[in-house]
Amino acid sequence: MKITDIKTYPINVGSGSQLVVKVETESGIYGWGASGLSGRELAVVGVIEHFKGFLIGKDARQIGAIWQELYRGQYFEGGRVLTAAISAIDIALYDIKGKALGIPVYELLGGKQRDYVECFASVRFATKKELLDYSKICVAKGWKALRLAPAEFEAQEIKNHFEPRKSITLLAAWVTELRKEVGPSIVIGVDYHTRLTAPETYAFIKQMPQGTIDFIEEPIRDENPEAYESLRKIIDIPFAIGEEFSSKWQFLPFLERNLTQYARIDICNVGGITEAMKVASLAESHYIDLMPHNPLGPICTAATLHLAAACPNFSWLEEVNTPAQKMGTNDSKFYPVQPILDGPRYAVLNTPGLGVEFDEEYASKQNFVPVEIPRLWRKDGSFTNW
Repeated sequence: MKITDIKTYPINVGSGSQLVVKVETESGIYGWGASGLSGRELAVVGVIEHFKGFLIGKDARQIGAIWQELYRGQYFEGGRVLTAAISAIDIALYDIKGKALGIPVYELLGGKQRDYVECFASVRFATKKELLDYSKICVAKGWKALRLAPAEFEAQEIKNHFEPRKSITLLAAWVTELRKEVGPSIVIGVDYHTRLTAPETYAFIKQMPQGTIDFIEEPIRDENPEAYESLRKIIDIPFAIGEEFSSKWQFLPFLERNLTQYARIDICNVGGITEAMKVASLAESHYIDLMPHNPLGPICTAATLHLAAACPNFSWLEEVNTPAQKMGTNDSKFYPVQPILDGPRYAVLNTPGLGVEFDEEYASKQNFVPVEIPRLWRKDGSFTNW
């Protein structure tokens, strides 16, 4: 089953952008994949153009061997741009193999271990009212886990100013009030999106009563594991880390040293299904559950569902299209066939391959405009993370 072509479709979906990849074979069977490097789709397209030169003509069923050549077939191995391209191709190859055998992808990974995949609701808010209203809508609809994505700076007169001490004081009060509103049984996590320092993270936690939040996601940047190790020693809230990681090697110190309690793996960035299964195994050996990153679209969702179905160590899948907020990442005009959310969960289906289809004709008629993430500055003019 030789590869005959690889096509790329950078698209604007909702308020963001995605890169969809199609791998075609001589048998007529094709597979869909997606890159997770949001905002740098054209860079990934460039890598895939390099890859095409030696991929065309290869047997699409040799997924592991192809992964090794994609990762190691240049002097400069790894990096997020390369692994985002590898991820898209790897996912598409699994889609092809599942379709060829007439089985869902999770059967290629050892079979399913659960009948459905539970999700947490991503709650993005700029005001206390939005936080309380959106959260209570989700809870009323049966969602048991909330991951809060604060954007309180957007409610200011100058929307691109962020002052961490002001932010943590405000949010600590709001989240404490939310806990009182929803009760003790609802899981609450906060994603500070690497905007804080270690002392600011400590101050944020200490401003809330014990038991207010169940985890904090990536409060500081992740390049230096020792920084998280020092933070781990002074706060007792579980961490959720890893959405930016691009290999099992990047995950390794965080898993081996128990620096994270949830692995925020992104299957469209880490190296696809092949690499994600290896990270899942490493995490399992340290009793760490997966909490996959999933803000992109139906291909990422579908691939992650197969990963979640086949792994014993799984907590929740991220979901950005909730009863309270629709981010539009799953636009049916682009994705006529896609996983369907049933309350706060996805059923694990037996559709061959990934179980998703993409409308090439519709996508080809759209003009792609690269999307930049917002920029934040401190009031003194210095740049800070968004």
